[in-house]
Amino acid sequence: MRKQQHLRLALATATTVALTGGLLTFSAVTATAADGVHHPKADFDKDGYGDVAFSAGNATVGGKKNAGQIVALYGSKSGLSAAKRTTISQNTKGVPDSAETGDGFGWVSAYGDFNDDGYDDLAVSAYQDSVGKDADGGTVTIVWGSAKGLSGGTAIKDPAPSSHTEWGKSLAAGDFDGDGKEDLAVGHSGNKVYVFDRGITKSGKIGRTYTIKANIQTGSNAGALVLTAGDVNGDKRTDLVVNGYETDSSAGWDTNFSFPGASGGLGKAGGVKELKRGYLTGIADINGDGFGDIVTGQEWEPTKGNPSVAVKGGKVHIVYGTASGPGKAVTVSQNSGSVPDTSEANDHFGGELSLGDINGDGFADLAVGAYAEDVSGKVDAGAVTVLYGSSSGINVKSGAQYFTQNTAGVPDSAEKEDIFGAEVKLTDVTGDGRADLTVGAMGENTYNGSLTYLRSDGKRIVTSGARLIGPKPVGVSTSGDARFGGNAAN
Repeated sequence: MRKQQHLRLALATATTVALTGGLLTFSAVTATAADGVHHPKADFDKDGYGDVAFSAGNATVGGKKNAGQIVALYGSKSGLSAAKRTTISQNTKGVPDSAETGDGFGWVSAYGDFNDDGYDDLAVSAYQDSVGKDADGGTVTIVWGSAKGLSGGTAIKDPAPSSHTEWGKSLAAGDFDGDGKEDLAVGHSGNKVYVFDRGITKSGKIGRTYTIKANIQTGSNAGALVLTAGDVNGDKRTDLVVNGYETDSSAGWDTNFSFPGASGGLGKAGGVKELKRGYLTGIADINGDGFGDIVTGQEWEPTKGNPSVAVKGGKVHIVYGTASGPGKAVTVSQNSGSVPDTSEANDHFGGELSLGDINGDGFADLAVGAYAEDVSGKVDAGAVTVLYGSSSGINVKSGAQYFTQNTAGVPDSAEKEDIFGAEVKLTDVTGDGRADLTVGAMGENTYNGSLTYLRSDGKRIVTSGARLIGPKPVGVSTSGDARFGGNAAN
């Protein structure tokens, strides 16, 4: 592995900077522990097939570099394709504001039925958007679902623009108070997270707004870096995990805090806990006990200053849920059991992850990206590992799968800095009750990016019928480096 190929910085949900290519991207994962309202698959057009939305956050729009786009791909019986999609920018009719250089629209997004009309909507931020004289003030827009898919939009205004910047650098949705309506959580450069609940209308009327405060650092490279929603304690109220740099450590290590859902709102009944370290988190029921399990990827390498909180090649922590919240934890790396490959320096195993039930057995399965894995001598070509859930938790002894762009049946081939596994998304897009896998390779073709769709055959992820979806067929400009596939809506 090339030394120090990627450096994770705390920008938006998580930022990757490739030291040789100036790579900038943001990462998020899917929270799939059902709370009765927020479901493990988005359905923007309410046709019964799951939909996905992937960013092209560096796309050029109307000649404006890095203005950004987001592409919604609608599911069907035959899965995902470029033909059935909606591509959205700030120049799209009905969407507030306009595309400007460096806005980064689409890097961060979250889905949910915010106006309670039966169609999932898409909350999208442009956290670097300048608002008046407020440089990088940031904007958040809800694009509304309908029978024809996503269209139109409503701005979610920042209640306190003078107290922070980067409005919308992290987003998450769920029913935090258990009232049966979807809520939206919004992070920024400060240590508070704003929660909009009790309904959001197309006219911008919001039922209630409140904040929660985490013990994290503030600033343009800090604040709430990642928000992850899911029901950990099984009470049908969504809990929220807030990621950031802790304030009570001289080194300021990245960490996570869990805020339990409650009738009065997040954390109102107490029970806030600090969890395992790591940037990216997903929540789903891996062992089928009715409680959401928290999976966090910790990709960074050991250094002199952090040998106790890192491992060569990266790892994931699994914190199993209980009736009282987060419980026992286990750690998985490429050196665990029969997990494919081995841990090597700078693989970044755990740099991306997603949860979903691939085989319909009631246990959530786990896809893990190692986006900097070398493949056949190709530096940072990238790889994805799939691990299966069971009644005893994640299975590292047997059944694991390993995919690269050199795997038989996977379109294209492994090339230097493709970064296959830059994003992974498990979602049932064929309507058969089984989660299919979509993999982002945002480094493809000099960082224009691409998606690879791999279906579930009902038992496992298979390569038969695999599809490669590039930026041009979905209406994303390849002028510059769009980085299509760098992030998926959670």
